[in-house]
Amino acid sequence: QVQLVDSGGGVVQAGGSLGLSCAASGLDFTNYAMAWFRQAPGKEREFVAAISRTGSRIDYTESVKGRFTISRDNAKNMVYLQMNSLKPEDTAVYYCAAVFLPLTLGDLRSKQYNHWGQGTQVTVSS
Repeated sequence: QVQLVDSGGGVVQAGGSLGLSCAASGLDFTNYAMAWFRQAPGKEREFVAAISRTGSRIDYTESVKGRFTISRDNAKNMVYLQMNSLKPEDTAVYYCAAVFLPLTLGDLRSKQYNHWGQGTQVTVSS
């Protein structure tokens, strides 16, 4: 069965950096688009970033562009989210997600991601 394990969250001061990792197993990783979502207290889960199966296409939500970088290592079945210049409004539980997408058509952010990690807490203090 598909399993996604998120890690790397923590507490950081505003302006600091954190790197998240997601280890995937039980799937043909090279045929899956991968994404990061987040959910802040009292808010709906929102899209953060996504990467196509080869890494040739990447998408970010506007609020993290220029600060966050998504990447993947298909040899290791890993996806990463490097977060720089963190702001208090980035505080949330971050979730790794996957969707079977052998052909990258359409917006990555609008796909029906159906495999999810357990989430990792990111707290940015002001």
